[in-house]
Amino acid sequence: IEWRAFGPQRDDQRRELAELRWTIEPLAARLAAGHGREDLQQRLGDMVEIMGHAMGQGDAITFSRADAEFHALLIQAAGNRMLEHLSGIVSAALHVSGGPVTGCDRPGEASLGHHARIVDALASGDSVAAESAMRQLLVVHPDVERVVPAPREH
Repeated sequence: IEWRAFGPQRDDQRRELAELRWTIEPLAARLAAGHGREDLQQRLGDMVEIMGHAMGQGDAITFSRADAEFHALLIQAAGNRMLEHLSGIVSAALHVSGGPVTGCDRPGEASLGHHARIVDALASGDSVAAESAMRQLLVVHPDVERVVPAPREH
């Protein structure tokens, strides 16, 4: 994945990884709504609160960490180990290749609202609303430049 991220196939890989994420996360949100894991739902709500507080303080690092934890918890709440495994791979690969900019990468009221709607949908067991809110969250903002990390030294 890494060698492709810094080669001529970079854009293809970025697109393919983003498409995989857009498949995995809405499905995970839909599945999680039917699982009723109250402990994970509480932690998801906690992450939304932390993101809101971090956004108010202008703390992008804390927001980003809480957002990453939110998505990891959501995948876990889906109760599907294959999704969990694939999500880890996709997340790491997008970090290396610099994925498209989504609502998660632009802390703001809209992003926070989508996260909160996901939590609310999970709490009410509404799988359609959970999936829809995740799709809205993952909408790409094409007008924003991607930040691509430099290759690692080996």
